Amino acid sequence: MYRFVFSQVLSRLDAEDAHHLTVRALRALSVMPVVKRLLHRSLAPRDPALRVQAFGVHFPGPFGLAAGFDKDAGCVEAVSALGFGHVEVGTITAHAQPGNARPRLFRLVGNRAIINRMGFNNAGASAAARLLSRPRGVPAIVGVNIGKTKVVPESGAVDDYVTSARKLAPLADYLVVNVSSPNTPGLRDLQAVELLGPLLRAVKEVADATPKRTPLLVKIAPDLADDDVDAVADLALELGLDGIIATNTTIGRQALTGAERDLAQQSGGLSGRPLKARSLEVLRRLRARVGDRLVLVSVGGVEDVDDVWERLLAGATLVQGYSALIYEGPLWAHRVNRELARRLRRHGVVDLRQIIGRTAA
Repeated sequence: MYRFVFSQVLSRLDAEDAHHLTVRALRALSVMPVVKRLLHRSLAPRDPALRVQAFGVHFPGPFGLAAGFDKDAGCVEAVSALGFGHVEVGTITAHAQPGNARPRLFRLVGNRAIINRMGFNNAGASAAARLLSRPRGVPAIVGVNIGKTKVVPESGAVDDYVTSARKLAPLADYLVVNVSSPNTPGLRDLQAVELLGPLLRAVKEVADATPKRTPLLVKIAPDLADDDVDAVADLALELGLDGIIATNTTIGRQALTGAERDLAQQSGGLSGRPLKARSLEVLRRLRARVGDRLVLVSVGGVEDVDDVWERLLAGATLVQGYSALIYEGPLWAHRVNRELARRLRRHGVVDLRQIIGRTAA
């Protein structure tokens, strides 16, 4: 049914307009307590074998929604009710900003991919904090992804991230420093360890001071050279971070196939199926470097239960998706959870930890 709606209706709308319609619908659902609870009871992960603990947080399942969908933390409950084991909101900046000029979101249907150059459009940390502080009608594990305000120069980046962290870390189950989006000028430069170190130290000081000590992760780009991936991993261990999210969108277009290669030369980050191979490669490299000393969250090209299973075996404790939601529809997470639970039972797995990193080098 959803594929018919997508092909006949949604695919004919501007990609960003379709996204806004979806978010508005989910926000409306979030204020319908009975419907929301019924959906959560029907679709949320409930199989005990799916439960997993990461950085002291208990997740009902390993599969969550990546940052980029719920930019302002306005539909956390609705997304959780659809079956995602956690929701990462953002990217949120200290100050509200409109993002880049439209058009800035493009579907590549033949490649099951998305190109975006949104530019961290969001209402700012204070607005997100107000939404996140509201009581919830259904359980939700919420990660908060923070980035640099565009108009803030590199010299002010640390203070800018710290401002967001002070407002949002107390409300988050975990906090993510995003230095890997290609759509904010100069942002990826902060992945260099000489700049990343002071930034992460400052944010970690804020996260550590929250009443429950908010876990801190860093999100990296797939376009980092292997040596730079190793350097960030070493820095995360040195600073005592809780984990690494790998990976963000890519500026590369090499993995695109067909006529859409010619349509995809506009700037922006590419996500979806073409990112699958590199995202998995970075995950395996990180696992080889850090073992189980850090929680690894794998995102990029995740489409189905086979991808989730492969990422878990390669060493991810949590797995995220986003682009495939556009192509698979609102029951996507529920299907992945159901099929993952069946596969675990088929393999005699009663605890997810039994398979995490099983095929890691």
